[in-house]
Amino acid sequence: MQYRELGRTGLKVSEIGFGGEWMDGTPEEALEVVARAHAAGINILDVWMPDPTRRSNLGDALHKLGIRDQWVIQGHLGSTWQGEQYVRTRDLDQVRPAFEDLLARFHTDYMDLGMIHYVDKVDEYDEIIAGPFMDYVRDLHEVGTIRHIGLSTHNPQVAKRAAENPEIEMILFSVNPAFDMMPATENLDDLFGEAGEQSATDGMTPERAELYGLCDQTGTGITVMKGYMGGRLFDAKTSPFGVALTPVQCLHYALTRPAVASVMVGFTTPEHVDGAVAYETASDAERDYTSVLAGAPRHAYVGQCTYCGHCAPCPRGIDIATVNKFYDLATMYDEVPDSLREHYRALDATAADCVACRACESRCPFGVKIADKMARAAELFGC
Repeated sequence: MQYRELGRTGLKVSEIGFGGEWMDGTPEEALEVVARAHAAGINILDVWMPDPTRRSNLGDALHKLGIRDQWVIQGHLGSTWQGEQYVRTRDLDQVRPAFEDLLARFHTDYMDLGMIHYVDKVDEYDEIIAGPFMDYVRDLHEVGTIRHIGLSTHNPQVAKRAAENPEIEMILFSVNPAFDMMPATENLDDLFGEAGEQSATDGMTPERAELYGLCDQTGTGITVMKGYMGGRLFDAKTSPFGVALTPVQCLHYALTRPAVASVMVGFTTPEHVDGAVAYETASDAERDYTSVLAGAPRHAYVGQCTYCGHCAPCPRGIDIATVNKFYDLATMYDEVPDSLREHYRALDATAADCVACRACESRCPFGVKIADKMARAAELFGC
């Protein structure tokens, strides 16, 4: 296992990490997965989930193995369990007991990384930093209950704000080729028309390229969520590029972004651990994602949303690319995950606000039937 410094935190973390969201089986299953991850050299765990089962299963596993002090835990502040459901909140009357519950279930008196949970709007970020929520975070940091302050977001603008804030030492951010990259083509002007001037540098949208460079400059470490895009990238039929990538290729993509220290991979079995750790012994050819994407057929993009954002602006204020991301991720599961449903509900405007004016469709380079997809998203999320 290779280890990387997590920004300016001084922590060294395994480049393959453990995202605990799907560890909702039995305590015995959790113990087996944690033991396999530990044996493989994995030492960082993200715990955003508020439900008692997953918290206790993972916390008990670390405790029984006697290895809590060998792990770096990202514990989230603002993720709460109310009425048997996940609720993201800044209400300290809910935040405090939820965080204290996290500490208790992990048999510990500290979190290595205290994560300001899921901030996807710039105005919300500004309110948090200037308000009582951040005062609580600072108090926890001052007494050592959280050793370092982090923040989780999917929004590059929020991530940039965090990277410019010296109090925030790292961010948990969504990184994968579908979210980052413009489609491969020899001439982006031909592909996007007037929008070609906004094309990516080194295959990456300028906004995200700027973010990664800024994090590298400021020493703001990045841990990665959604590196596999919920498995959607593993199937040519669901990949927005029309070609399938392997887990090793997805990991290599994320781990070659500036400032990235670790990718949080969801494990539910020991075999999932083995599949991710295979990255450590993979050849250069096995890691290479560029040739796969470069070889994607031009027609593969037709009808596929690549989240490029050229459909904007929406007269109803819908962030179409983000709604499409959430919808595409949700369709990979039998039931919509709580995290995705909450992310969707937090949007200023949802698919239900679409009036099917189809103005966005005239701007889409790939001919996506956006209004139809909005209708399916509204039905899937049920709100």
